[in-house]
Parts: sequence; C-alpha cells; structure tokens
Amino acid sequence: MGQRRVEVSEGYRTVNPSPTSLAQSLEIACCTDAGIVRSHNEDSVSSDTSIGLVVLADGMGGYNAGEVASGMTTAVITTEMRKVLVVQNPAEMDTATGRPIGPRLLLEQITKANAAVYEASQTQPQYSGMGTTLVTALFYNNGVTFAHIGDSRGYRLRDGTLTQVTKDHSLLQEQIDNGLITSERARYSNHKNLVTRALGIDQEVDAEITQCEALPGDIYLLCSDGLNDMVPDEDIGMTMQALSANLKLAAQQLVQLANDNGGRDNISVILVRVLHDYAASRGGLVSRILGWLR
Repeated sequence: MGQRRVEVSEGYRTVNPSPTSLAQSLEIACCTDAGIVRSHNEDSVSSDTSIGLVVLADGMGGYNAGEVASGMTTAVITTEMRKVLVVQNPAEMDTATGRPIGPRLLLEQITKANAAVYEASQTQPQYSGMGTTLVTALFYNNGVTFAHIGDSRGYRLRDGTLTQVTKDHSLLQEQIDNGLITSERARYSNHKNLVTRALGIDQEVDAEITQCEALPGDIYLLCSDGLNDMVPDEDIGMTMQALSANLKLAAQQLVQLANDNGGRDNISVILVRVLHDYAASRGGLVSRILGWLR
C-alpha cells in the first residue's frame, strides 16, 4: 500500500488518498427545550450532515416574535446553503483572496436571513423589533468554519479539554475585555443577556468568522446562552467527555443540567463529532461533472 500523505494548508489538512463523505465523517445530535421558567421555546436548531452544516438561533422579541426570527433564520440559512453547495465546493479557492470560499458562502446566506427577518419586522407590526442571535458551523476539507452573532456560542472538546471557540458579542464580554470585571465575577452579573450584535435588527448584519482545523475525535458544541448561563464550562466539558460514546444522550444531559440548575431560559444544544477525515475532493464542480459523465 502507498504511504498516507498529509498536507497542511491554510490551517486545514488535505488528506490523500480518497476523501470520505461528510455523512460518513460527522455524527450530529441536537436537543432543544423551553426550560423551566419560559412558557415557550424561542430557540431554533437545524442540521444537515450531508453538507456538514449546523445552525442554532436564539430568538428575541415580544409574544412569539423571537420564535419567528430564529425559525426564519435557521430555515433560510439551511435551505440556501443546500442550494449553493450543489454547485459550489466550499473548499474551492477564491481567486481574489487565495482562500477557501466557504466563509463567503456562509456569510452570504446569513445576509439573506438577516434581510428576511428585518423585512418581516418592518412590515408586520406583530413582529416589530424581533431579532435573533446565531451560531452556525460549516464542516469541509478537514476544517470547520464558525459564524456567530450575539452570545450563542461554539466550543470544541479535544483530548478532554473544552475550549470556547467563539467570543460573545455582549456588553458583559466588552466589560471583561476592558478589565472592568473578571470572568469569575461575570458569572454572577445581572447583564448577561445584553447583546451588542443581533441578526434582523438592522439592515446590515456583522457576523464574526472563526476557522479551525478539525481532527477525528473532536466534538463540537453549539449552544444558546440558556446552557452556558446555567452550567459552568467545567461541567459542560466533563459531561461531554463522560457521555462521549452516546452523543444524543450527551446533548440531552446538557439540557437536563441547565434545567436542574434553574432552567431560566430556553436551552439548545448541537453536538458534532468528527469520526473520520473529510478532505475535499480535488477539482470541485468540474471533477464532479466529469464523474457523472463517466
């Protein structure tokens, strides 16, 4: 057998020989719950293993407007990404930047979701002022691209260590960054839910992109603040590690922990385990078309 070769480029590993499909390489489990205090759930989650996409939104607004905003957001991003990825490979290089086009594709669909939510809030009085936080992740070419707005978070568990990948867009995070409060004291702050960015509030939206290399054995967590406000990161990490063999049970247990600790908000969790390498096929759309013609 030929020797297995690993190339490193732009923080991603391109592994030869043949790539493994995303559906074979990723395991996904989702769980969402209204919590103990809230009467209805304004969170929304979506996932599609075949395209390596997970989306989580935490809505805000009066009556059921937050539920509408989060539901619209996850639906638009998931639907539009499915359409785009039929004809474009996120690992293909952008000729202008020399970098993969994945982040741009993700941002374009987030912009469409923002426009849809904003227009609904402007034209339908019952939805006035609605918006949502967002965290989404796109897995491709042995890497993961996170995009987030607000205080919904992305984490990575690797070799027993839980790392927060995203940084909150919140007043509390700005206070931490400016040295006005410590991370320890921040856990007891009364200003946890004051976000500085949200989707659907303005005509323009500013999503932050974070790119990471993904390794087999990694488990990625996307969650609304109803989890991390109720459960310390240490307990989140220990739960993920202890129940790593059963991803669905791990997701359910994280939600249960938040409820056990008070469940003051809606709680949503998406877990993604990397099972195998998933290097991008070479040649993108041209290679696929040639393959169909053979």
